[in-house]
Amino acid sequence: MEEIKIYKRPKLKEPYLICAWPGMGEVAFKAATYLVDKLKAQEFAEISAEDFFYLTGSIVQAGILNAPQLPFNKFYYWKNPATKIGGSAKHYGGNSEERDLIIFISNAQPDLAKAQSYCERIIHLAKNFNVQRVISFAAMPQAIDHTQPSKVWFAATSGEMKDILTKYNFQLLSEGQISGMNGLFLGMAKKNGFEGFCLLGEIPLYTIQIENPKASYAVLGALNRILNIQIDLHSFIEEAGVMENEINKLLDYLKLGPPVGPIGEEDIERIKKTLTQLTKLPVSIKDNIEKLFNLAKADISKANELKHQLDTWNVYKEYEDRFLDLFKNKKGENN
Repeated sequence: MEEIKIYKRPKLKEPYLICAWPGMGEVAFKAATYLVDKLKAQEFAEISAEDFFYLTGSIVQAGILNAPQLPFNKFYYWKNPATKIGGSAKHYGGNSEERDLIIFISNAQPDLAKAQSYCERIIHLAKNFNVQRVISFAAMPQAIDHTQPSKVWFAATSGEMKDILTKYNFQLLSEGQISGMNGLFLGMAKKNGFEGFCLLGEIPLYTIQIENPKASYAVLGALNRILNIQIDLHSFIEEAGVMENEINKLLDYLKLGPPVGPIGEEDIERIKKTLTQLTKLPVSIKDNIEKLFNLAKADISKANELKHQLDTWNVYKEYEDRFLDLFKNKKGENN
């Protein structure tokens, strides 16, 4: 397979492909990495990063600066013990979904200008391994409190798929957009003839820049039910409790007091503005914003997508001068 390094070719029975990249609350990335760890999935292939990423900085650990590295883009496989017993995999509508899995994880989102070509690499591998369905995870920002359980929403690639998932009593995302690679890839897969779905875990609007293990726990719990693979999620429960306590401490520090029930829009905006100052954007999102600025300099029509990203991550004020300068420069060129 062109530009994909394959270390071994496992024999898989009608596998499903799960893909994940960093995003809001790191819901997708954290869920997929946890899945690989708990299933002890084995790495078998990777996409060369050189064609889709560029170096953006160096990591410092214990005061020592390490050489910069490109993001990883790895494929793992897991052979479901149930598929080894014999017979074909069961299909939706039965009591279980006994499938092998391929899990693709990257720790960064690629250059947007190369996203289509990047998706095509993954789809090429999926076709060669006879992947039956594609699954992605994402975050669903909602006006909820961080102490509330995280509900699971879904979007499907077909009416049949929607009807199947409706039986699990998840929330249907009837209108909207799933941004970034976690949404884009599923659409590209559909375009190439694959069916599938996205599971979205609810996160509070005011914590979109903070890891949300509770939402990752929710989507993996949903995946457990759909595919009938029993994953131990206790570590996520513990992490969710720790994160909830940390947010409580932060709210106390900010003298906002514990909200009673779902908080109001004014409270959300106030918390978002304060947390924006105290938390950092995921590196992949910050890089994505910089790429969009560069694209908008060359093509001002890209400014709409840039503005959407700045608003989504509540950082428009930080970039406002640079954003407005894009239009000043274009006006000067027209004159």
